[in-house]
Amino acid sequence: MTPIRWLLSLVFIIQMYLAMAVIAVVFAPWALLSRHGARVACKTFCRWVIVSLRILTGLNSEVRGTPPTTEALIAAKHQSFLDIILIFNAVPAGKFIMKRELMYAPFLGQYALRIGCVPVDRGKRGAAIARMKADVAAGSAEPGQLIIYPQGTRVAPGDVKPYKVGTGLLFDQLGQPCHPVATNVGVFWPKRGILRKPGLAVVEFLPPIAPGLPVPDFMNRLEAEVEHNSNRLMHEAGFKI
Repeated sequence: MTPIRWLLSLVFIIQMYLAMAVIAVVFAPWALLSRHGARVACKTFCRWVIVSLRILTGLNSEVRGTPPTTEALIAAKHQSFLDIILIFNAVPAGKFIMKRELMYAPFLGQYALRIGCVPVDRGKRGAAIARMKADVAAGSAEPGQLIIYPQGTRVAPGDVKPYKVGTGLLFDQLGQPCHPVATNVGVFWPKRGILRKPGLAVVEFLPPIAPGLPVPDFMNRLEAEVEHNSNRLMHEAGFKI
């Protein structure tokens, strides 16, 4: 790691959060009046991050596959904030299953709620799943792509964490196709730390899983496809599994 690369990464992070604040304030009147306005604000921020990341750190990004444009469940590998940016920017009306604590994050939490994200409590698993299903059902009148991270947290490249059954229960409840998403972004934008490495960060939308599959079969297929393809993308990026 050269000092200049670390410094440029720090500059990127600082300006990213400044941009978040500025965009949130500028778009606030429109976002308060219209959910569409809130989405435009969020996509404006995503595009700013993608461009400034490339200019300041040399990290390019790419979305592969076919993102859904109609109502669907998206089940994605989560390695860093960058996969959130890329997935949301790739779909017309994304809304996330998110940690309840994020509701109180300045700007981020308020806009997340405005675009229809569903906060969940990660404690008390049974109660959390029941509440999540109820909240998703309540928000289903607003069309969009519901994005969930089946492992429930960021997972660094090379780490192993189980897939949680809540994703399968939502798949069963919604009766919509599920689009698995693989990624290698954690190779370049780590779970923790400042350095952003140059290269090509990828999120890849895999072929959808049609509704109707039993939950255990769905979970096995989802995990196998996402893990296999994420490992492939990380290998492509030079990470040794």
